[in-house]
Order: sequence, then structure tokens, then C-alpha cells
Amino acid sequence: MVVAESAQGMVALSAALTILGTGVATAWAEKVIGAASVGALAEKPELFGRVLPLVVIPETIVIFGLIIAFLMLGQLG
Repeated sequence: MVVAESAQGMVALSAALTILGTGVATAWAEKVIGAASVGALAEKPELFGRVLPLVVIPETIVIFGLIIAFLMLGQLG
């Protein structure tokens, strides 16, 4: 479905807000998880293998936001 010309600006704004929201959420999650991870690694360096996936998982939030933004922008014809 192609969006009407009068609504194309709103679709573009929605895509930008999607990226903004997911970027902020990812940054907040990385801050919290990263601080806890560094604290845990300072006490027990052998936890590195368990901590690394926890630091990487929030990055999927931004990837999902990027996919949704591309789907929105795909509606512009």
C-alpha cells in the first residue's frame, strides 16, 4: 500500500522516531548492563564468558527498530 502524498512526511517522522526510541532504549540498557558487568568482572574475571552475551543482547533492540523503520519507509512510493 502506497501512502498518500499528504501523509508521507508523517511516515518519515514516524520512522525517525522509531530509530530515536530504539536508540535511546538500547543506550540505557547498555549503560545499566555495562556498569553491572564491569563491576562483576572486576571481582571475578572468569565471568567474562557469561557477561559478554548479556552486553550484546540489547543491540537487537536497535536492529528491530531499524527493520521497522525500513518497512515504514518502504510504504513511501
